Amino acid sequence: MKKRYILALDEGTSSARCLCFDTVSKNIVDMVSHTFPLYYPQSGWVEQKATEVWAHQFGALNELIAKTGIDTREIIGIGITNQRETVVVWDKQTGEPIYNAIVWQCRRTAKYCDELKQDKQAVDTIRGKTGLIVDAYFSASKIKWILDNVPGARRKAQAGQLMCGTIDTWIIYKLTDGEVFVTDASNASRTMLFNINTLEWDDELLDFFDIPKCMMPKVVDSNCAVGQTRVLRTPITICGICGDQQSALFGQTCYMQGDAKITYGTGCFILMNMGDKVTVSSNNMLSTVAWTINGKPTYALEGSIFNAGSSVQWLRDNLKFFDNSCQSCDWAQSAVNGDGSKGSDGVYVVPAFTGLGAPYWNQNARGMIIGITRNTEKSHIIRATLESIAYSVKDILTSMQKDSNSLIHTIAVDGGASANDFLVQFQSDMLGVNIVRPASTETTALGAIYLCGLGLGVFNSLQDISHNHRIERQFTPAMDLSQVNQLYAGWQRAVSRCLNWIE
Repeated sequence: MKKRYILALDEGTSSARCLCFDTVSKNIVDMVSHTFPLYYPQSGWVEQKATEVWAHQFGALNELIAKTGIDTREIIGIGITNQRETVVVWDKQTGEPIYNAIVWQCRRTAKYCDELKQDKQAVDTIRGKTGLIVDAYFSASKIKWILDNVPGARRKAQAGQLMCGTIDTWIIYKLTDGEVFVTDASNASRTMLFNINTLEWDDELLDFFDIPKCMMPKVVDSNCAVGQTRVLRTPITICGICGDQQSALFGQTCYMQGDAKITYGTGCFILMNMGDKVTVSSNNMLSTVAWTINGKPTYALEGSIFNAGSSVQWLRDNLKFFDNSCQSCDWAQSAVNGDGSKGSDGVYVVPAFTGLGAPYWNQNARGMIIGITRNTEKSHIIRATLESIAYSVKDILTSMQKDSNSLIHTIAVDGGASANDFLVQFQSDMLGVNIVRPASTETTALGAIYLCGLGLGVFNSLQDISHNHRIERQFTPAMDLSQVNQLYAGWQRAVSRCLNWIE
């Protein structure tokens, strides 16, 4: 039976998805998505049950196979892409987690990180080796918290009885029935324990956070075949591992230095390909491994916005402003200023629910609605929330262009909110650049599929993959520059008022 399909497991913050790619037509032919809950045991704490994450991901995989009627013998390989920084620690003997997975959004270690920031030498060492800014966002302080707070955990870790990994590692471990314990460099580079210059776990950093090296998985290339499934009727090769944002950069075929993309997900993430050399940011951007292929790294600059799609979910689920997030586009377009023109009528929303990421990196900021008057309506708040995403992206890209000494003329977008025409047009206006939306916005999954196909010989080169990339629509700037500057200045004033709200 001829093999022709590649599956991608796309494990996100709130959903586990499985997508099927036909290597003959070069298209995604079907997809299944399972949502699962997040848990908030205390203010600012965010957790998942790792067993639920696995159950829903495995369920999506099996449902897709049943839905499509594909014989598992027709599947060439499975690629993995995942939410980053979220960590799981589990018992080596039983395979059971010793604590819930601590999610990337969780701020429980913010105080510890603030104290750590007072040690300039430590901050400089971490920055120089990892490309990251000290923050609770990354995995190291989360792992340390588990070892410090779960009874007996540190003793077991030191005895080599615990295993630790980001979600890719956990999913692969479960797919192979405990036989394979790996991660790739893109995920490892988000832990604050991985030296992006040497591409190895760093002994000094591990010692600093008191994390035994024996807990950490083997780091492999992003296009590496790591093993075979042991939980399906037919063994299938697992090949292609990449953190979700780097995977989206790969799926957008941003293979040249200076290529950039915006992913609108739960958070919003902007990445720019910086080639084969680490670029140290002077503007609070992160340096990260984009991917490694056949031992050769590609690096990126990254800016992270903690709340983007989650702010629209907040409007839907908490404020009950609409039933479906897609309705936010129509609501935003219906909003009018006092003079009858389209606009949010001076209202700004800063959705700093869990602090602010790049370029502010302010863990103590909190969300705010400002500029409301007696005339403020629901439509103004909805529009201002969508506008906040575009303003936040402008914050980051302005900094990135300074770091890269280059101007961006076109940028690619993907993720769920990229289907919102109002948001993407407003984004184009704010940035003053053309924005291209691909025919398939499933670029995160496509990244894993392309890496899998590259590793298994379905694609011969990056150029071969690029030929498969198609554009659905291009958005061009249409707003007067003076209006752009006026609106953006209002955003900057609003942000300044929510910084360090928690003292």
